[in-house]
Amino acid sequence: MANFTTHIAIGTVVSGALATLTLAADVVRPENLVAVTLAGVLGSVLPDIDLKESRPSRAMFAGLAIFFSFAVLFNAATKFSIAELWILWLGTLVVVRYGLHTLFHRVSVHRGIWHSILAAVFSAVVTAIIFNRVLGRPEGVAWLAGAFMFAGYITHLTLDEIYSVDVMDTRIKSSFGTALKLFDRRHVGASLAMAAATGLAIMVSPSTTTFVEGLGSRMMWSGLEQRLLPTDKWFGLVETPHFASRNEQSGAGVVTGSIHGRAGGDSKTGEQPRSSDSVSAPAAP
Repeated sequence: MANFTTHIAIGTVVSGALATLTLAADVVRPENLVAVTLAGVLGSVLPDIDLKESRPSRAMFAGLAIFFSFAVLFNAATKFSIAELWILWLGTLVVVRYGLHTLFHRVSVHRGIWHSILAAVFSAVVTAIIFNRVLGRPEGVAWLAGAFMFAGYITHLTLDEIYSVDVMDTRIKSSFGTALKLFDRRHVGASLAMAAATGLAIMVSPSTTTFVEGLGSRMMWSGLEQRLLPTDKWFGLVETPHFASRNEQSGAGVVTGSIHGRAGGDSKTGEQPRSSDSVSAPAAP
């Protein structure tokens, strides 16, 4: 299997390539794009959460511990004394970081259900929920983050399968087929639990309408096509007759649109969308 450095390096490259396309399409604000890209990088190491001593596992449970400890602290701030708040905060931090971490690894198996396409879908949906419900991002942005998470997750599973083939010795290792799989046939109970969790997550997830309509926008794809290659010179220095002969007017008036909560305005604030907020393209005149 690929090591941590390889996973995060390739995951960063894949997420960066997707971020470049997203930025070129002008479908999301730069400040949202940073968070969305990080979701892709996180997805590229997340499958190794089921490896007890792995850096992704330790980092995730440390992050969860910090999040929940402060959530408890702020929620109980007016109900208890300072000493009691310290105990609640520290207790939550320890229970989540070490207690939940230990419990999780007692019931999980490396290269089990977390190394599957089903887990990738679950992680993508949960990412969309967190971006929308917790971070307050518009629905389109939330699902874009979910898509980046899914891409990073699949990149990890694919790398693990590639590393299961020993090219130098022209043999296939015994680990081949244990990473990029639909679900875990060896542990049916875990697969059923993950399927149920995915179904519940989908039920409470934000609407996909804006995201799906944005991806299907002809204006967005036309805009990307126009920006794919230079129309005159590479970096303004090297002139290429092929590019110079392109019809530069063919993309005139193309507006790629943006990813936003809903067409016509923000679902929370009622503000009108700007060109860098949503995936949906403006209606034709």
